[in-house]
Amino acid sequence: MANKIPRVPVREQDPAVRATNFEEVCYGYNLEEARLEASRCLNCKKPQCMAHCPVSVKIPQFIAKVLENDIAGAAKIIAEDSSLPSVCGRVCPQESQCEGACVLGVKGEPVAIGKLERFVGDWDLEHAASQETRETVSNGHKVAVIGSGPSGLACAADLAKMGYKVTVFEALHKIGGVLQYGIPEFRLPKDKVVAREIEKVKKLGVKFETDTIIGRTVTIDSLMDDESFDAVFIGSGAGLPKFMGIPGENLNGVLSANEFLTRINLMKAYKEESDTPFYVGERTVVVGGGNVAMDAVRTAKRLGAEAYIVYRRSEAELPARQEEVHHAKEEGVQFHMLTNPLEIIGDENGWVKAVRCIRMELGEPDESGRRSPKAVPGSEFEIPCNTVIMSLGTSPNPLIASTTEGLQTTRWGGLIANDEGATTREGIFAGGDAVTGAATVILAMGAGRKAAVAIDAYIKEKTAEQ
Repeated sequence: MANKIPRVPVREQDPAVRATNFEEVCYGYNLEEARLEASRCLNCKKPQCMAHCPVSVKIPQFIAKVLENDIAGAAKIIAEDSSLPSVCGRVCPQESQCEGACVLGVKGEPVAIGKLERFVGDWDLEHAASQETRETVSNGHKVAVIGSGPSGLACAADLAKMGYKVTVFEALHKIGGVLQYGIPEFRLPKDKVVAREIEKVKKLGVKFETDTIIGRTVTIDSLMDDESFDAVFIGSGAGLPKFMGIPGENLNGVLSANEFLTRINLMKAYKEESDTPFYVGERTVVVGGGNVAMDAVRTAKRLGAEAYIVYRRSEAELPARQEEVHHAKEEGVQFHMLTNPLEIIGDENGWVKAVRCIRMELGEPDESGRRSPKAVPGSEFEIPCNTVIMSLGTSPNPLIASTTEGLQTTRWGGLIANDEGATTREGIFAGGDAVTGAATVILAMGAGRKAAVAIDAYIKEKTAEQ
C-alpha cells in the first residue's frame, strides 16, 4: 500500500560545510525521488491538505500529475492558485498547514507536499510550462498595489489575469519585499528563485515602479485622484522592528533582525565585493525564537561568529519551524532557553561587550495557552558578546496610514480590514502583514488573492452604477 512507503528524505549540504557558505541548504528532489514521494499520496476524496492551504492549491491533483510524469501538467495546476510555488515550497510552514492535515501523518509521516511543490516549481522555472503567453483582454480599469512582497505579488497576478492594468509600487530598489530582504540566500536563493518567480508575474503584464515610497514620493490620494487608479491594495508588510526597552539598547553593536538581514540579503553584504558594511564580531547573541531569529543567528554563524539564541521560554514553545531549529543546531548555533536579557553591557568605547540575563521558569498558562515565563531570583549571569540582534517581531510602518485620510488602524498599527481585505476607506484594500502583523508568506499570499476577488467585485459594482 502507498502509505507503507517511507517518506523520501531530501538531500542537504553537510552541516559543517554549509555553516561557512550562503549556498542553499536543501537540494530538493530529483524526478525519481519526486515520483516515489508522490506515490505515497492516497488521493483522498476529501483532501484536508487542500482545505488547510491558504491559497487552496489543488494538492492531490498536482501530485497525481507528478506520479504520471506529467510535470508540465502539475505546474499548470499549481499555477491556477499560486504564483510563487518555488518560494512556497521552500519557506511555507507546511507542517502546520497542508502536511499537518495529511492523513498519513496520523500514524506516520505526511506526504512531503512542500518538497513536491518546490520540485514542480523549479522545473517550471526551467521549462516555463505554466507561463505560456496568453492574451488577456484589458477591461480598461487600473489598480495600484503598494508593496511587492508576497501579498502584493499574489494580488497583482490575480488581477492581471482578470484583465486589470496593475502597477506595483515598491519602496526599495529591488522587487520582492520580504522575499528579497528578509529570508537568507541559503533558504531562498534570490537570482535562482525570487527573480525568476517575479518574471512570471511581469509576463502577466504587471508593471513595477521601484524607489517609490507611498506617503512620501506619492500619496494614495494622488494615485486615485490624479492617476485615476480605480482601487488600491496595500500589501506593504510589517517592517517596523520592536525592541525590549532594556538598558544598553543604544550601544554600538545592537540592531534589529530587520536591519541585519536587509544588509546581508538585499545589499549582498556577505559577498567580498560588496560595499555594504556589516559587523558581527566574535560572538553574536540573537534575542527571540521565531523564524526570523533563526535566519539571523544562522546568518551570523555563516559570517564567522559564535552564535547564540536567547529565548525566554522552553524549546517546546519555540515558534520557529522545527526544520529551522534542527538546521541551526546542526550548524553549531548554541541555544540559551528559559533565559531573558536584563541589560546590554558596553565597554568604555560604547560597544557591546556582554548581555546580562536571568534564568526563567514556566508558570501558569497565559491568554494564548502558553505557560508564562517568570524570573528565577538570583539567577543572573552574563553572556560575553560583540553584537546583539533583537528579533522580537515587527509592526506595520505608520507612514501610509498617517498620510491617508480615513484609514483606521489597530492600537498596534495594523490596518483595519475585513476578511475580504476592504479597509475603512472606500476603494482601498489591504492584506498580509500590514493587516495582521508579521506572519507567513503563504498567509500573505492568501490575503492578496482574497483582496483581488474583492477588488474585482468592487470595481464591477461601481461600473454598473455609473
